[in-house]
Amino acid sequence: MSDHRLSSIELDAASLPAATAEIEHERRVAIFDLVEKNSFEPVGAERGPYALKMSSQDGRLVFDVTGPGFSKAHGLSMSPLNKIIKDYIEICDSYYEVLRGTDVGKIEAVDMGRRGLHNEGAEVLQTRLDGKIGIDHETARRLFTLVTALYRR
Repeated sequence: MSDHRLSSIELDAASLPAATAEIEHERRVAIFDLVEKNSFEPVGAERGPYALKMSSQDGRLVFDVTGPGFSKAHGLSMSPLNKIIKDYIEICDSYYEVLRGTDVGKIEAVDMGRRGLHNEGAEVLQTRLDGKIGIDHETARRLFTLVTALYRR
């Protein structure tokens, strides 16, 4: 396993939107999945593993990364992600509704849309972190899942 990985993630609950029990569960699952498998290489860091603390400050999502001999915080404007997150949450809600039905074609269509938005969100996140933190596509997808859970109401 590479040293360039996240070994822990902490959320600053005081700076993030309040969460219901269901959303707290989503956040815990997203953190578990991300820590379980990821590729995370902050620019300028020689080796990991890294700890990530996520918070919201002045409308920005802050990634505070620490590792052996390394500490750096990066703030990302949420503006480029807001519409994708909103659309992704809406299509996920639709997906769960459609699953209750029996129309396989409709389920597949909504699922394709859901996966497409998930990939789009991951790509935007990967681009926003470019030059700050190197992540692969799968890590970007897992990180987008967590970011969505952070802003879900």
